[in-house]
Amino acid sequence: MNATTKILLFTLVLALSACGTPRAGGKKAPVVEYGDTRRAAEVSATHYTTKHHTVQAGETLYSIAFEDGLDYPEVAEYNGLKDPTAIRIGQVLELRIPLDDGTVDELPPPQVVRARPKIGETKRQPKVGRLLYSAKALARAEGIQDGREAAAEPPVAAAAPGGDDSADALEWRMPSRGKLIAGFSKSANRKGVDFGGTRGQKVTASAAGKVVYAGSGLRGYGKLVIIKHNAIYLSAYAHNDRIVVKEGQNVRQGQKIAEMGDTDADRVKLHFEIRKQGKPVDPARYLPLVKS
Repeated sequence: MNATTKILLFTLVLALSACGTPRAGGKKAPVVEYGDTRRAAEVSATHYTTKHHTVQAGETLYSIAFEDGLDYPEVAEYNGLKDPTAIRIGQVLELRIPLDDGTVDELPPPQVVRARPKIGETKRQPKVGRLLYSAKALARAEGIQDGREAAAEPPVAAAAPGGDDSADALEWRMPSRGKLIAGFSKSANRKGVDFGGTRGQKVTASAAGKVVYAGSGLRGYGKLVIIKHNAIYLSAYAHNDRIVVKEGQNVRQGQKIAEMGDTDADRVKLHFEIRKQGKPVDPARYLPLVKS
């Protein structure tokens, strides 16, 4: 064995021994196997800051979590609460706030792909009287032409991109007949959308669920209703003039829950939010919103 070979072997031994040497403090660097996403996630866990909140009269765990964009089951878990409704005035809760802003970027609504007629295909005139033009009317006319009545369109379950779990899908409906005056915007810190309207105009539940908050304790929201739809989704209805439901009440989709107003707002409007696991998401993902 010549001198060059000996030097190379000695260098290799030093390098291998360094890999097993603990860092300062006696701890070895974490080793993550390729493909072990669970351990990798633990190593690169999201950083958060901790604050403490003293429960005030009229607050619920849902409203406390909602204000900071947190998922209420997580708040309950790390505070040792088996029942999310079992909090008391004066109780101190730990809130773990992620260092990011907790909002989800707005996304354009999904594109609707319409079938195009084949080249050379001639569209036949429907054998019915005049109908107001719409996709539904066209489908009905073509169904009658073929000797059958077109079936009514089934409700569409809107699901957030990337999820196919049944709990991740809900049927949503517009909460107001008012005009859309402001869209979701992360840059403007607008965590939902605004509908214009008149005082006393009906506000309805966008989806069926349970009222988990009805009050005016959250700054910037005025008289607010929060509905829990399932373990994933909440919806919020703010600036109401009058609330007509109570906490703990089950509501149907389309049921009146409040009347539009301007509490804690600069004009009469409905501010509507959808929260997925506590984080605001763009309602345009779930509703056919067109700004006026």
